[in-house]
Amino acid sequence: MPQLAYVNGRILPLANASLHVEDRGTQFADAVYEVCAVLNGQILDWQPHLVRLRRNLAELGIDWGMADGPFTLQARRLIAANGHRDCIIYIQISRGTARRDHAFPGQAPANVVMTVRRFDFGQRLRQLETGIKVITRPDNRWGRVDIKTTGLLGNVLAKQAAREAGAFEAWLVSGETVREGSSTNAWIVKDGRIITHPIGTAILPGIARDSLIRLATAAQLVVEERPFTLAEALSADEAFLTSTTAPILPVVAIDGQAVADGRPGQITRRLGELVWNEVARQTGWRA
Repeated sequence: MPQLAYVNGRILPLANASLHVEDRGTQFADAVYEVCAVLNGQILDWQPHLVRLRRNLAELGIDWGMADGPFTLQARRLIAANGHRDCIIYIQISRGTARRDHAFPGQAPANVVMTVRRFDFGQRLRQLETGIKVITRPDNRWGRVDIKTTGLLGNVLAKQAAREAGAFEAWLVSGETVREGSSTNAWIVKDGRIITHPIGTAILPGIARDSLIRLATAAQLVVEERPFTLAEALSADEAFLTSTTAPILPVVAIDGQAVADGRPGQITRRLGELVWNEVARQTGWRA
């Protein structure tokens, strides 16, 4: 089937999908986005994604007139039109199209774009067994990474550095503190305690992050939301990362140094069971 995209109310072939050159998302990164996992044709954690999307739009003062119900119908319509049961849907909303000027335009309706692409979630189950490697890089992003904007150059450069190093991800470090990955949240386990950086302006409040905390707490596992250092990560009993498309992967090496015995740990495996059971509960997906 041909790839189809959504642009301001229209579904059209991806090759023909475009915005005006003066779209503010293109010229200023004056836009926010969301990425959602679709498994078995069902959108995972859709309501939390909508809540975060609206929060981020409000933080930037972008006026978007569509209500949740009609927008949900448009997203599901695009997924169905593309014909993929397992995929990811990308959503981007910019301040609109206007003459290039730093100040906000007076009357410019928001530009809304969505795309869908096939995704193999089965690979994540295989990686859950083997684990993945990360490197570290200095965190040189702007000061409000809690807002999911399209201004991702720092993230892009970090992810490319990871790829060139043969790693899955780059963890971003400020001073001695590990904040998060270029597109994931970072976690360690020490003495049975699950540790991740607290919510604030320094990290993105990940949907998968929130879900894991909820699941771990319900399973009576101890979660600490506090900063941790690179030294702590290197001496941790276990480490892992979370994201919408991961959704949880064990980290078995950091900057070439093995985490513990270099294999996925017991608590991470237990969390993996909880996470994938939740995926199945919401979507009915099975490997």
